Amino acid sequence: MANGQWYPPEWPDRIRALADGSLTPVTPKRAATVMLLKDTGTGPSVHMLRRRSSMAFAGGAYAYPGGGVDPRDEQQIRWAGPTRAWWARRLGLEEAAAQAIVCAAVRETYEEAGVLLAGPTDDSVVGDTTGEDWEADRAALVARDLSFAEFLDRRGLALRSDLLGAWTRWITPEFEPRRYDTWFFVAALPEGQRTRNASTEADRTVWIRPTDAAASYDKGELLMMPPTIATLRQLTPYDSAAETLTAAPDRDLTPVLAQARLGEDGEIVLAWPGHDEFTKHIPTGGTPA
Repeated sequence: MANGQWYPPEWPDRIRALADGSLTPVTPKRAATVMLLKDTGTGPSVHMLRRRSSMAFAGGAYAYPGGGVDPRDEQQIRWAGPTRAWWARRLGLEEAAAQAIVCAAVRETYEEAGVLLAGPTDDSVVGDTTGEDWEADRAALVARDLSFAEFLDRRGLALRSDLLGAWTRWITPEFEPRRYDTWFFVAALPEGQRTRNASTEADRTVWIRPTDAAASYDKGELLMMPPTIATLRQLTPYDSAAETLTAAPDRDLTPVLAQARLGEDGEIVLAWPGHDEFTKHIPTGGTPA
């Protein structure tokens, strides 16, 4: 492997099965992930976690905190920042679905990194969230014993949607058995909070500059899925978390979906539109080039 691009060995067979009609694509689940940023002396760093090698999906790959939408993420909650209607326009969804995506982004960041983008007033954010009572609530959220709406209501908190910036959207290829329609967001680490490895799916977390993470990927040292390395490269021009967030409203949210085609000689050409670096040419019975 010349770089750290995640490439499951079963993909060629699944791509051919999709082409001959013997594989029916799975409907992707809605999901959200957050690129959490903090400023350092040499520009912003991003919080990343390494998925456990035992994970069925992308084991060993570096990613951001995130996960699937809980149906209860559509429940009525106290909301601060741009309205649900604004978010519906920004994400291209109905209002309830837009709220669910934003809610999932905030909830999953708390569940997996211990960082909470919410506050007691519309212009404040909670401080340290590492106490035992916070941990009990976080565990209840992970277990789905507590909805995010119930959690916020119990603590008298409003979700701070203004602390998020929608960045990009990727949909897992049609030939994958586990598919997600994922919105990527950017956010700055709130003052007084700190990240920790709160995820049972990760065995390591790091704060790393996007340029350093991309360089390690290019050397084959860090394994990543295409959306992860693509977004890391997109973060490199910005000198601060605030500058990154300012750029978010102008980002194109047209979903990126991999395309696979079969050549006359049986070669598979796998491509992600707009991201030429991920194109793979897979000969019959061979390995990707």
